[in-house]
Amino acid sequence: MNARNDEALSAACREARGRVRLRGVSRSLPVALLRTREAVMRQFRPALRSVDLTEQQWRVLRALDSVPEIDATGLAMSTFLLPPSLSRILRDLEKRDLIARRPDPTDLRAWLISLTPEGRKTIDSAAVWIENIYAAMAERIGKERFDTLMRLLRDVEQDLTTPLADPGEDASEA
Repeated sequence: MNARNDEALSAACREARGRVRLRGVSRSLPVALLRTREAVMRQFRPALRSVDLTEQQWRVLRALDSVPEIDATGLAMSTFLLPPSLSRILRDLEKRDLIARRPDPTDLRAWLISLTPEGRKTIDSAAVWIENIYAAMAERIGKERFDTLMRLLRDVEQDLTTPLADPGEDASEA
């Protein structure tokens, strides 16, 4: 974000001394992203049900499939799950022998988590169906639009990793 954008944002906030009219819900970015997420996940749920996994459990297994092992903090960050939810999910996956936990030798308070052979087998069981869903979505949306969407989502995430200027903050104080 540059200084000109910061000034414009601050000026808009100063001018809005009265009640600010919010954009309609249909033009709300968070709501649009949630609607789109729901439409996408609706496609994947049957595949997840076929291997008896919830969406959150799948996220954990997918994250673990990309690394040899990881600690719970790293796993929570990579799956966007809150630690209490992740603890419950890990307990359930461990009972099903889909993951293994072992003490971290460098920090005995922490655990290192990894996939078990049964966990890999579960991922492999869903993989063909999941990849077919991706192919069908790319066909329906169009491969070019699908690739553009993925690129835009990645770009927006990177562009918004740092907070925007505080609308209540006066530009002259910054």
